[in-house]
Amino acid sequence: MRKLGSQGQKWLKCVHLICVCFWMGGAITMTLMNFVLSATDGQELFGLNSAKPFVDYYIIIPGANGCLLTGILYALLTRWGWFKHRWIVVKWVITLYGIIFGTFWLGPWLENVTRLSKEHGLAALQLADYAHAGTMLLVWGTFQCATLLFALIISTFKPWKAAKAATS
Repeated sequence: MRKLGSQGQKWLKCVHLICVCFWMGGAITMTLMNFVLSATDGQELFGLNSAKPFVDYYIIIPGANGCLLTGILYALLTRWGWFKHRWIVVKWVITLYGIIFGTFWLGPWLENVTRLSKEHGLAALQLADYAHAGTMLLVWGTFQCATLLFALIISTFKPWKAAKAATS
């Protein structure tokens, strides 16, 4: 397959970095919302909880999908490849984990706290389902944010030798 030239790689990098900003910025926003914001009445609780899916749907999900798509294009159209360097493999694991875990666990927990706060107002804070989903979002959302930060760091420093060179 034909590889991108210098200008094409720069444009791909720009798009990739914009997607990273969306995903990382959204993850930091959600994490801070979980730690910093609190509600004093039922409408505030629902308002806070309904703002989180907005961040998820319009910032995190497009950013994550954009990172996945641009990562695939990097693998296909540049010299970086799929598994040429260990740090790239780690980034693939983090990206796939983030998208899968976000889709099948974090997303449903987020929907649950939003629904329960709409139905029960401030009394939702006393419900076991709400407490469980809220705790899972706090713990695993923070972990996901940390793994994204780690991916950003290894993308910058590109540690570890090339996978091929390390085995010889």
